[in-house]
Amino acid sequence: MIDCHTHVFPPKIAPKLAAAIGRDLGLRPAGDGTAEDLLQHLDRASLSHALCFTAALRPDQMIPANSWMLSLRRAHPRLIPLGTVHPDHPAWESELDRLERNGIRGLKIHPDLSGIALDSPRWDSLWEAAQGRFSIMIHMGPVREAGATMSRPRDLAMVLKRFPDLTVIAAHLGGLYLWEETLAHLAGRNVYMDTSCCPGVIPDSAFEAILKRHDPERILFGSDYPLFAPGTQQTALALLLNGIGLPAEKVFENGARLAKRLQIGGFPDLAPPPGH
Repeated sequence: MIDCHTHVFPPKIAPKLAAAIGRDLGLRPAGDGTAEDLLQHLDRASLSHALCFTAALRPDQMIPANSWMLSLRRAHPRLIPLGTVHPDHPAWESELDRLERNGIRGLKIHPDLSGIALDSPRWDSLWEAAQGRFSIMIHMGPVREAGATMSRPRDLAMVLKRFPDLTVIAAHLGGLYLWEETLAHLAGRNVYMDTSCCPGVIPDSAFEAILKRHDPERILFGSDYPLFAPGTQQTALALLLNGIGLPAEKVFENGARLAKRLQIGGFPDLAPPPGH
């Protein structure tokens, strides 16, 4: 089983960055943001692998961020890194080539933190280039209830309509705190959604409504480590799923199927962790 939504930072800055993110959100992070700590969390939750990523919030962050992801891929085979691009960097297209040559076939973008709205035409060249090549994890929705956001479900629906061959993982069940909009615009579409940040936040009725309309094989478990512990989120999601009569195993197995099918991170054969 795979955790499909984690963040891992370079060891020199990981604890400070994880703590700062937690303070900004009023949370005490469950981990310190290092690869080693994430692997310990995976072991405790009996998870074999994790998709992990960072995002280029400015053009100058793109190449260093991807170099970090490439080093992570070499050092930790259980971690499946996604690269990132910033559309204002003059060499973003060649950066896609570098990622692909090195076995990374997934990207993470964060419209809100990069300051580029999801429906902005500045992303169009990336959507076009990624079709059939890369899967894209997109942060969706505000980080706080009733907050503003540049990544709404209705905007993603328009992107998917214009670029039908795009493979997208919409984080936070398509839009954190925007459950009605997710139901109206994304549920039932050709898009993956992960569950990061949703247990304990989404009302049971909204969760049930979305899951009744959306293909359960396109729901992915994600913890949003280091904010939350994979094991704790796994247990909370299982309770949500069992509450609506959907076997948790059907969702927890989806990440492995997606990774094998798309060869995210260049791992066509996902090896089990040591001792499993």
